[in-house]
Amino acid sequence: MAKILVIDDERSIRNTLKDILEFEKHQVTTAENGKQGLEIAQNGIFDLIFSDIKMPEMDGIELLGHLIEANVEAPIVMISGHGNIETAVECIKKGAFDFIVKPIDLNRLLITVRNALERNNLVTETKTLKKKVAKRHQMIGASAAIEKVRMMIERVAPTDARVLITGDNGTGKEVVARLLFENSNRTDAPYVEVNCAAIPSELIESELFGHEKGAFTSAIKQRIGKFEQADGGTIFLDEIGDMSLSAQTKVLRVLQESELTRVGSDKSIKVNVRVLAATNKNLKKEIELGNFREDLFHRLNVIPINVPSLDDRKDDIPLLITHFCELICSEQGIQTKIFEDAGIEFLKARSWTGNIRELRNVVERLIILGGTSITKEDIEMFA
Repeated sequence: MAKILVIDDERSIRNTLKDILEFEKHQVTTAENGKQGLEIAQNGIFDLIFSDIKMPEMDGIELLGHLIEANVEAPIVMISGHGNIETAVECIKKGAFDFIVKPIDLNRLLITVRNALERNNLVTETKTLKKKVAKRHQMIGASAAIEKVRMMIERVAPTDARVLITGDNGTGKEVVARLLFENSNRTDAPYVEVNCAAIPSELIESELFGHEKGAFTSAIKQRIGKFEQADGGTIFLDEIGDMSLSAQTKVLRVLQESELTRVGSDKSIKVNVRVLAATNKNLKKEIELGNFREDLFHRLNVIPINVPSLDDRKDDIPLLITHFCELICSEQGIQTKIFEDAGIEFLKARSWTGNIRELRNVVERLIILGGTSITKEDIEMFA
């Protein structure tokens, strides 16, 4: 059952819509003019709003503007007895979901209601998914080391500066990259992740830059590469220290000239991409060994951010344990468990060579195997 607001100065239209919508098992509220409708909409929560256009004092188009300004999230459907294309286009441009004309066709009305409510469900599901994703990409901690990283993200994210994120495996370099993207001016554009270490060296160029049909034996159709997919947005090159030298050369060209060439093509394609890169390797040593291009390093290393190891921020372990405990229990659909203080202190004393990734795995293991309250004895037995 949806909550629907009907705003119309004609009582017969209000009552007709109310009867039809209530027959369809919806809850209907009515308003006899724009001012009353605006007040009701701002003080309540509705899944759908119908508004007439021709009304005294405040017409429907003016009301539509006020509803949009007030961030009313319900889809707004405009109704008019003088329907024309210009009016419909103006309403849609101002933010209306749809436009229907009087006399109202029953089938048209019910289809509009169904489409609007389906759109509402999609918006709600999207928000829920975004919240879940946001929970997975949080920087948990209050230590001086992590506050420094947080400060760097806050300053750098709104710019288009390239960032090189360094740190041991499991420290959360991917989280830093995601936060840089989410706090940037490119959040509405694509975010493309590439794990350079997971792609065979013979395929990395095709993966990054795409290829034309017939460029090599298995190229049975054209492929759009990751850089093109990220055009207008951000690309995150994880473990870039494992990238082949030939691919490094092509990445350097993209950074220098903002253009690329697909494998098997001689045509240049312009791209506008912000590049974030991460590695657990010492790239200066890799340069000395001839494994990494020095000019590419300097192109990437505009803003260096080093993510501290967990052993360098042990004061954050209690916060991380609480965070992972709530997250994992929610994912597993079980009642939230707690870690006793002695157990937390025991975990703080350990060395975490696998960093945050290792800690999360240990917390998950203890939640599954331990009791309602995780004790030091549980940790000694299972961790």
